[in-house]
Amino acid sequence: MIRVSVIYPAGEGKVFDLAYYTNEHMPLAGKLLKPIRYEIDDGLTGATPDSSPPYLAASYLYFETADDFHEAAKLHLEQLVADIPNYTNSEPVIQISKVVASVSPKAE
Repeated sequence: MIRVSVIYPAGEGKVFDLAYYTNEHMPLAGKLLKPIRYEIDDGLTGATPDSSPPYLAASYLYFETADDFHEAAKLHLEQLVADIPNYTNSEPVIQISKVVASVSPKAE
């Protein structure tokens, strides 16, 4: 399985409309790209409770193969990129990763 991470860096003057992203953009991305599933994160803090988050938000889209993502992106990425100004002025960073483990440790 692969994960496409789309991360929106924080910074001075950067804004992010989480409601639009959650209710409009990501449902559109889900419909067009057809991932297995997707997740959305809202940046709260950095490593310490009183620090600013390094990222405003992030989303993670899961696909069986990188080719599945690339084929869908060829058809629909332009439309999704055109929607970015509707929710942020932060330029997203995208990384495609192979998921090598997914572990939910139990409390001892």
